[in-house]
Amino acid sequence: MEKQYMGQYLPEIDEAKIRRMVDIRERYLNGELSLEEGRKLLAEQVGKICSYEIAYAEQQLKALEDDECRKEDIQSMLDLYKDIWDTSRPALPKYHPIGCYYEENDVMRKHLLAVEDLVQYPVIRNQWYELYDELAKFKIHFSRKQNQLYSLLEKKGFDRPTNTMWLLDDFIRDEIRDFRRLLEEGKEEEFIAKQATLVADIRDLMEKEERVLYPTALAMISSAEFEDMKVGDREIGFAWIETPEVDSPRTVTQQPQAEGFTQELVALLAKHGLGGASADQKLEVTTGRLTLEQINLIFKHLPVDLSYVDENELVCFYSDTEHRVFPRSKNVIGRDVKNCHPRTSVHIVEEIIDKFRSGEADTVDFWINKPGFFVYIHYTAVRDAQGRFRGILEMMQNCTHIRALEGSRTLLVWNKDEHGETKQTTEEVDLAEEPKEEAAEGGVALDLKTMKVTGETRLKDLLATCPALKAELPKINSSFKMLNTPLARVMIPKATVAIMSERSGMPLDDLIAAIEAFIRK
Repeated sequence: MEKQYMGQYLPEIDEAKIRRMVDIRERYLNGELSLEEGRKLLAEQVGKICSYEIAYAEQQLKALEDDECRKEDIQSMLDLYKDIWDTSRPALPKYHPIGCYYEENDVMRKHLLAVEDLVQYPVIRNQWYELYDELAKFKIHFSRKQNQLYSLLEKKGFDRPTNTMWLLDDFIRDEIRDFRRLLEEGKEEEFIAKQATLVADIRDLMEKEERVLYPTALAMISSAEFEDMKVGDREIGFAWIETPEVDSPRTVTQQPQAEGFTQELVALLAKHGLGGASADQKLEVTTGRLTLEQINLIFKHLPVDLSYVDENELVCFYSDTEHRVFPRSKNVIGRDVKNCHPRTSVHIVEEIIDKFRSGEADTVDFWINKPGFFVYIHYTAVRDAQGRFRGILEMMQNCTHIRALEGSRTLLVWNKDEHGETKQTTEEVDLAEEPKEEAAEGGVALDLKTMKVTGETRLKDLLATCPALKAELPKINSSFKMLNTPLARVMIPKATVAIMSERSGMPLDDLIAAIEAFIRK
């Protein structure tokens, strides 16, 4: 795929101005110019600059070392460009994708102030655990950037965020995880000593975002593209901030896209004499005949997630299942697969591609094994009848519920539906051997008059008190659709309201209020 030129998506760029700016900055960073001398030359030779001009200049620089983005403090750039750089925050409509990033940063700044306040006092672990639970939600912010914003920018030739800022995202995510572990291991002095580093690193990241990344995105991405981006943003979720109350994007957007794709493909087939111009036209597949609608439905209902990367290493397809393990958005389509991973793991991707392409290997698998969560990932080299390499198929499945199965089930048993009614055929069911569903999910019914929902309240107790809540929860937050899948048998006994809040990205107080309102109603 031909690499895009970043400049064609920006207002007119003065290349000579950019060269002067880059030259002065490099001389300043190399110690050839003092801060005062650098500022004076910029004022004389460059004049006022916009954030997207800085981003354009950065794109022209040589590739950075893996950790250079982390080492380069944004403050040095702010100091050098102080007199000529417009760093004002743009006015954006509510729920604008870039506006949501700004809002999340504002909440994070409040959490960082809480960190700075708490370090002054003797360590009370529960206070720190609660605060770090909030800090950890920033990974949702990172996930949207990496899957949505970076993807769209790199398609327009601006791949520096993918190649450098992603490293910083992951570095801070790991800092939050690792510093919490110090507290869990009882290393309180070391934990407290790390807090200033964490605060400085996160603030530096947010400055990079707000001074360069977001203004450049606003200059490069059209209003229509931002509207389209909202669908994937809602799929991935938000950290702390309000999520727009809209219909499921699968209902609103995905179906028309599928129909449009079907119509376009049928028309293309008709053009080459390979079928009529009807969406009902059945196509000859290897072992049967299917319409395009049926093909799309099969992919949508597979019990596993599939992704396909072609021989040019471009992502061409992923299955849009309700149970998707990790977030995906349509912006990934057409993306270089290496840009779908942080640079620290790109070498693994390249090794898999090389071995599959050469024929040295045909499959490789990985798995993620954490308490209450087991995911199996399998990669297969795709080859045509002549043995030529045509790409890679990724299969991913959450096998948590499979690993939890015990004994045997050889007779027909139907799970309860959302109304608590059991559906089964007239075939005999051996109740002595097959435990009822409520044995796995059953909780203790609470007193409605005295009950107060807290973060520690168990989901199974709530469902025992109000069975209809199971059908209501997906309406409160779409993430709770998982409760209507087989995984519910594993999830419900372990989940608390606090865990539900963390997994869905919904603020704990809002979730509690919604649950209490429904139960009392």
